[in-house]
Amino acid sequence: MHFKSVVLLAALSFKGGVMSLPIGQRPSSRPASEQALDVRDLLASARGVAPAMCVLAADGASNGGWGWDAPDVSVQADIRGTMRNLRNAELDDLQGRALLDALGSADACERHLAGTLIGRSNDKSFVPALSTKLENASPIVRGEAARALGLLGDRLAVDGLMHTLHDATPGVRANSAWALGRIGERRATDEIAKLVHDQSAEVRVAATTSLGLLPTTDNVETLLKVLKSDESPEVRRVASWALAQIGSRAAADGLAEALKSDKSSAVREMSAWALAEVHARDSIDPLVAAMKGDESESVRETAAWAMGELGARKASDALAGVVSGDKSARVRGTAAWALGELNPGHAPKSLVAALRDSDDDVRLKAAWALSQIADPETSRDITAALKTEQRDRVRQALVRGLIETGEGSTDALKDLLESKDKGTRELAVKALAGHRGPWPWPWPQPRPRPFP
Repeated sequence: MHFKSVVLLAALSFKGGVMSLPIGQRPSSRPASEQALDVRDLLASARGVAPAMCVLAADGASNGGWGWDAPDVSVQADIRGTMRNLRNAELDDLQGRALLDALGSADACERHLAGTLIGRSNDKSFVPALSTKLENASPIVRGEAARALGLLGDRLAVDGLMHTLHDATPGVRANSAWALGRIGERRATDEIAKLVHDQSAEVRVAATTSLGLLPTTDNVETLLKVLKSDESPEVRRVASWALAQIGSRAAADGLAEALKSDKSSAVREMSAWALAEVHARDSIDPLVAAMKGDESESVRETAAWAMGELGARKASDALAGVVSGDKSARVRGTAAWALGELNPGHAPKSLVAALRDSDDDVRLKAAWALSQIADPETSRDITAALKTEQRDRVRQALVRGLIETGEGSTDALKDLLESKDKGTRELAVKALAGHRGPWPWPWPQPRPRPFP
């Protein structure tokens, strides 16, 4: 395989979490969220790569997200259709044999691609042959077979994977632990828990990930110890994520302590997110402290998001201060959104002032929040903002705000009938006629989740 394809397909390594790295490659000692990426190098590596490889890499880089239905002028539609059809594909014997043989290729990218395609096919007839390869003399083959079995997710693979949890090669142990967690095999829990003490950080990340997918009380205690004491920031970060997956409030104190004192901003960010996921409504104070004082923009933003998710009305004053005082537009915008989620009844002055923020997204979220709060005293400010606002989506949110306050100015709405934006004109017509929506719906997207 061309070297450029090897580089480009590195994006696929993130699709299945840390453990979808080819065997023999160790993750960076720095958390993934802190690693620098030179996009110029990535773009250069894409030049000359075959279209099918390009589609696979792009799908991996987007974590398999939405967008398959978008028209595409860069890659032919028939290629994209073919790649979609790899899921649940019916492969003939020759194709299946070629994929299985490629698991032992001397080329790391070819091995990785073969395992990925086997998993994407969802063809459970691969399981017996892959299980046999778990006994192969080559650790490379054993590791890729374990990863492919995890992608297929069939319980018939469990016995073989339980055996390779004790493999001499770290990569094989890691992929086996990850695969058992993805399959959801609870009887493997005790053996996987032992691997959180493995010498290899790669193995500890995989074991920690799997414990988050196997919810038991014992796992909460194990993961809290990992979060507190593991030397690897990446392992601690995944421990916070795993605790969120289990969803036990018993994890709240440990997560709050990590949010307060962990040296890694990636761990603190994940811990803030996890506190919302475990519904830790008693953890508002540490979230407020992080939102107001953490040096990391991402931690402050995620803490603000968490308070909106938790419905923490007692945090309204702190959020209002951040809307007007934080230097980051991301943090200001998410704090405004959180105030809209909390709906404190009366709109804070800082939220009204945010209608004049220099950042478009902050103004949008402020306008949306004011429409949620529906405070009649804000109608004059919203009307004034409509006279100067240039961004169409923000104007639409402001129209909604006017309507929701019940104090909308007919003259202000009539002025919008002259808008150059069709959507704004339509909203004004509907508003004057007493109809509602559709409205812009800003939604913050916290980023600290390592999907396994």
